[in-house]
Amino acid sequence: MKCQFLLNALFAQIKVGHLWWISALLWMSLATPSIASVILRIAIERGVNQVTVGSSTTALVKDSTGQTLGKLPAMSSFHASSVPGGVALDKWHSGLFWIEPTGKGFVYIGEHWYRGRILVVPTDKGLTAVNWVDDEEYLYSVVGGEMDTEWPQEALKAQAVAARTFALYEREKQRNNPVYDLGDSPDHWQNYKGVVNETPSTYAAVDATDKQVLTYKDSIILSVFHDCSGGHTENVEDVWGSHEPYLRAVEDYDQNVSECKWVKTFSRKEISARISGVGNVLDMIAESYSPFGSVKVLKIVGDKATIVLVGEEVRTALKIKSTHFNLTKAADGSFVLLGLGYGHALGMSQWGAYNLAKRGVNYLQILGHYYQGVALSTINAK
Repeated sequence: MKCQFLLNALFAQIKVGHLWWISALLWMSLATPSIASVILRIAIERGVNQVTVGSSTTALVKDSTGQTLGKLPAMSSFHASSVPGGVALDKWHSGLFWIEPTGKGFVYIGEHWYRGRILVVPTDKGLTAVNWVDDEEYLYSVVGGEMDTEWPQEALKAQAVAARTFALYEREKQRNNPVYDLGDSPDHWQNYKGVVNETPSTYAAVDATDKQVLTYKDSIILSVFHDCSGGHTENVEDVWGSHEPYLRAVEDYDQNVSECKWVKTFSRKEISARISGVGNVLDMIAESYSPFGSVKVLKIVGDKATIVLVGEEVRTALKIKSTHFNLTKAADGSFVLLGLGYGHALGMSQWGAYNLAKRGVNYLQILGHYYQGVALSTINAK
């Protein structure tokens, strides 16, 4: 019996509103769920001269060969520092250090407590502190960092599957990276702050979806998500210019979310400061829109140059919530953006998932709506 199945048909059945060191081989299992763990390498601090580390229990300190050099006492902080030839930690010097808590202890990196263990390794720009952690335990934190933990369980479960899929997609993409698979920030990766974001509801959501991922033609998908789209998600080619066939524009269910309606006013001087090389801004023109109201091409005319921003460049360059906005010019020469949505508007809308879950839609139907033509699969690790 196959346990991989298409999700989109499930959504069609309802009416909404009416409606460098270790790597693992992953493959899609069509028969039985996984029993082994996938280890993720999460870079918590990157390119720093010094990082604070510690453990809630007595921790073993090991070198690159796995030899135990000594122990760190529980609930004490230590500074790992970059030195010629490697890393200095307390009385030890080595090419790198492993810090492994005993029992069921947690490790401390920078500002937060984490599950798993720590690798402190020198890189080109200083030290990188990496949390090696079981993928499911990583998700206990990520689900709570990405979504309100008091939201309906079906929304949290949808988030768990999307976050697991995204993490494993990034892990595969970084397979030649000798140090880490992902970072800990939501701007490029996912919001991971360790045990502080764990709650009983995140444990339940992750455990209930254990090892479930989204696939397209037997490959793990880029399961991106965002806060809200303002009524309709976008096609990926209109935002990133790429061609993931499952990131298609669909009707959204987040129109009632006040946090996703915004207004931003820019003076000409502010635009000049944000757009390098344009000089004094003379005009800003939205030259083309997607079929669903997002700005695809924004032209900024200055006395030194004319800059054309395309797709997601519009949001990141101006540091605005979304590209879904109407642009008008005020009498004082400033530019007024009346916008909807928060994020890139691709894949799953988190507020949309919330509203669907409140209406009784389950997590499989939510995922099948936002990621078109995908299948739910389980993973095995070797």
